[in-house]
Amino acid sequence: MQRILIITGILILVVGLLWPWLANLGLGRLPGDILIQRDGFTFYFPITTMLIVSAVLTLIFWLFR
Repeated sequence: MQRILIITGILILVVGLLWPWLANLGLGRLPGDILIQRDGFTFYFPITTMLIVSAVLTLIFWLFR
């Protein structure tokens, strides 16, 4: 359990440090992501982004199992 928590913390740190470059990839603004903006209300549901991230993580975990 300790090992999993340490690895998770390191991954969060790495993503945080790389965030300025990751934001330029366009994730979160893909066709298929739902964005509804009204007065005083914003609803965002990144369907396409979630599918791509899920596929990439599945592939990575499959390769390293």
